[in-house]
Amino acid sequence: MTTEPEQVSGLDELDRKIVLATQAGLPLAPQPYEQIAEQLGTTADEVMRRMQQMLESGVIRRIGAVPNHYTLGFRGNGMTVWDVPDEKVGEYGRLIGALDFVSHAYHRPRHLPEWRYNLFAMAHGRDRDEVLQKAAIIAELLGADNRAHEVLFSSRILKKTGMRIGV
Repeated sequence: MTTEPEQVSGLDELDRKIVLATQAGLPLAPQPYEQIAEQLGTTADEVMRRMQQMLESGVIRRIGAVPNHYTLGFRGNGMTVWDVPDEKVGEYGRLIGALDFVSHAYHRPRHLPEWRYNLFAMAHGRDRDEVLQKAAIIAELLGADNRAHEVLFSSRILKKTGMRIGV
């Protein structure tokens, strides 16, 4: 769960406890909201209602899974970067983001003349050759709109966390 810094001070006591209990991730349990609710002395429905409110108000930016691809056996992870027409980047981002081997795809500004790429998509494979094959699938989907691309392979694992608030 990712929170916005300017919004954190406006939380009531229970909201703050919910953020603290979930900011490192939901419990790996069959019913994680029930586990959090029990810990905080409230109901799972109340936890979910408040999290939804915080999401809608912008206090929480997103609630989502962050899989550890290396643990799952995907060691050839590569950020594919694409130069596509600006007017089509949203359409292609949705198309590519829906592929089962892509965890996320998004638009980024170009920085010409050094950086021409405007569409990024993280592709996962068991090794680098598999990721290159998957990049070829993306290239085929883009057709003539694929004006250029590269695959930037991960060189180390970075711990991915959003903003944290203290106790």
